[in-house]
Amino acid sequence: MTQISPAPTCSQLASKRPILEVKDLKTYFFLESGLVRAVDGVTFSLARRQTLGLVGESGCGKSITSMSIMRLIQSPPGRIVGGEINLHLKQTDDIVDIAKLDPRSNLMREIRGAEIAMIFQEPMTSLNPLHTIGNQIAEAVQIHQRVSKKDAFARAEEMLAKVQMSAPKQRAREYPHQMSGGMRQRAMIALALSCNPSILIADEPTTALDVTVQAQILDLMRELQNDFGSSIILITHNLGVVSQMADHVAVMYLGRIVEFAPTRELFHHPLHPYTEGLLKSVPVLGRKGKQILAPIKGMVPSPTQMIRGCPFAERCPHVMDICREREPTLTEIAPGHTAACWLHNNL
Repeated sequence: MTQISPAPTCSQLASKRPILEVKDLKTYFFLESGLVRAVDGVTFSLARRQTLGLVGESGCGKSITSMSIMRLIQSPPGRIVGGEINLHLKQTDDIVDIAKLDPRSNLMREIRGAEIAMIFQEPMTSLNPLHTIGNQIAEAVQIHQRVSKKDAFARAEEMLAKVQMSAPKQRAREYPHQMSGGMRQRAMIALALSCNPSILIADEPTTALDVTVQAQILDLMRELQNDFGSSIILITHNLGVVSQMADHVAVMYLGRIVEFAPTRELFHHPLHPYTEGLLKSVPVLGRKGKQILAPIKGMVPSPTQMIRGCPFAERCPHVMDICREREPTLTEIAPGHTAACWLHNNL
């Protein structure tokens, strides 16, 4: 007798749906020097409680992708010219296309902080030097939650304690300049998580921190992700950080994603020559002394330059004639592993 499996519950279905879906996102900057295609057709999805690493050289579009999701692109000269950014709201489970919202609308203001929060690259320039850390966190709490100023400040102290800030009540009454780089980064994480967002975007969260503090910040982010159940988009050029933190990795080059795969799969079986180059240029503990690092030759082309064919062709050690003629599309080569390269696409 055939056994019929029970239908999945609503909660089970919700847990399988991606919380964020970015489809063919294009963000351009209209400058006097020319059109800059900073993000040029980016597509990816983010599952609940998943960490996605966005990696690539400086200027490849990682930060602009995150700023587009937050709708923080300065207009003019920049604007989203195409694509979708579909977010599943945690309160109503409705789907809203962020790309179509007015950046100054009430809904977008509610989404920032309550649904999506961001840890910016340099906390000293992101925190207000004229206000105490506690007041800045409390202000964010009051914007999104109907609580008194006293309760909001208590929440700020609680969050500083959660990010393992020493003497949190004292630190809440201090200004950013009174703290070390590691403390300011913890304060930024506390601020970002103060309203329990569904998605946390971390833009180079360990830049300019020493190795010991970097490890502490990464451990803290993992612990808080488990506590709050947030999904994380981790933007970095540090592949060592990605290997520790990310479930999946998207490799970006010149505004496009050129490879996407589970982290372990990407590190052990990279398919795109650019990904191979990034991995070969990373120092590895225990590497024999005679094995020197192999840098990727050439430079990233100017984003205003019109390129025919594959954008990586001029730097690629495996370049073929078709690479200079036609641009490859992102194609699934193995289950869950996609790459935009003519070496693997069917010609």
